[in-house]
Amino acid sequence: MLYLRDGADIVIVASRGGSDATPAWWLNLQANPVTTVQIGRERLPVVAREATADEKARLWPRLVEMYPDYGVYQTRTERQIPVVILNPA
Repeated sequence: MLYLRDGADIVIVASRGGSDATPAWWLNLQANPVTTVQIGRERLPVVAREATADEKARLWPRLVEMYPDYGVYQTRTERQIPVVILNPA
């Protein structure tokens, strides 16, 4: 999974390739936002939450710059693709 560092936060995108269906992993995180992520050998306890509208407006251009297909994915669906912020626990 692609991710973007934003200070201490890890930012991920629930795009599912622009599908109209929400990714199951995002539904799982919404039900239980406390989790652990592994980046390389490092395991980090985090709490997942959806970015606010202001946060998404700030982060989305950086995410699309990192991976231009996110912009394409948004054109494929009427669903607003969630930006998910993983805050250190």
